[in-house]
Amino acid sequence: MIIAVTGVAGTLGGSLLTQRGSERAKRREIELVRDHDEIRENRSLRRTCYVEFNRDARQFTTALNRHLHVMRERGVEDADSDALDEAKNAHRDRYSEAQMIAPEEVLMRASVVNQALNQVYGQVKRLERGAPEPGETMETAAQAQYEVWDLLRTMRTTMRHDLGVVHGD
Repeated sequence: MIIAVTGVAGTLGGSLLTQRGSERAKRREIELVRDHDEIRENRSLRRTCYVEFNRDARQFTTALNRHLHVMRERGVEDADSDALDEAKNAHRDRYSEAQMIAPEEVLMRASVVNQALNQVYGQVKRLERGAPEPGETMETAAQAQYEVWDLLRTMRTTMRHDLGVVHGD
């Protein structure tokens, strides 16, 4: 009888251990799938953020350039100021989003671009009002705006690196 009980207990115990091992393996598999999905979703979120931020920063830079041309060629009208402010606001919104999503290295580059764009914007607006600070001219504003393009390229390279995109620029 002891042998029979031991045999049944061994059979049931082995079955229980096999089931528990299988459940553990299944849980690990589910966790791995969740981790993989989370990584993929995070990368997709960053990619969308980077695309929009890059686009809006470039559009703000272009709007600053266009505004400088308008200031040289004719007087600035409300529609011109509205277009510049719209580009600035879109950039501000994307930068705010990037602050919540981007890793530190990308955020450092985005911050440099943001500061440069806001400095050029301030200079352009002071020139537009006829109240430039010492040393501010249309030429210095145009030069500062032109230099933003290099900052944008550096930022884009950092973003691409973060996303694992092969550098072929």
